[in-house]
Amino acid sequence: MTTENRDIKPIEEFKVFDQYDVSQIAVKDPALKPHINLTPKLLIKSFGRRKEKFSIMKVNILERLANRLAVPGHIGKKHKIITSWSSGKYNKNMKIIINVLALIEKNTGKNPIQVLVDAIENCSPRDEITVIESAGARYPQAVDCSPSRRVNLAIRWLVQGAYTKSFGKKNKMITTLANEIILASKGSMDSYSLVKKNEAEKQADAAR
Repeated sequence: MTTENRDIKPIEEFKVFDQYDVSQIAVKDPALKPHINLTPKLLIKSFGRRKEKFSIMKVNILERLANRLAVPGHIGKKHKIITSWSSGKYNKNMKIIINVLALIEKNTGKNPIQVLVDAIENCSPRDEITVIESAGARYPQAVDCSPSRRVNLAIRWLVQGAYTKSFGKKNKMITTLANEIILASKGSMDSYSLVKKNEAEKQADAAR
């Protein structure tokens, strides 16, 4: 069979996991649009090829979420014990993401990737604080949050919020992460990530 006779889809017709169409996904915040990669792929994996500056922008947002699942991170000075599902295995983490997307679609009836994008936009802070040291004195100073860091913080808080609600409890990580993303997309203050965003912005307002 020749190449001309094959039914080859152009890249824009591909769907994520061959299930979810990303051609109509809207990123409302123009600052975050270049930093939320939604390139459609059947296999979302960059194989760690991130050598150039700002190469994180080329990594699909679903892979960034799966990578954060592998390392939920610390909450302040409190270290979270790594559980059995929280491993560095790509297959295990991506299966959680696939199940989360399916649960979001079932509960909302919407494109789950659009729900995830809305959640990231809603819980990404615009301001935060840093510590300035001058003449031996340390004091907080409000700074603007770069778009790349806004996305990173939003993903971290979404995962940490789900991790907190599932750690040592009967709830599974798939359920808590799906609920956290849905709550954040709706702007509900029951969302851990939105609470963290408001805390960061209030601290920045107080440090101006």
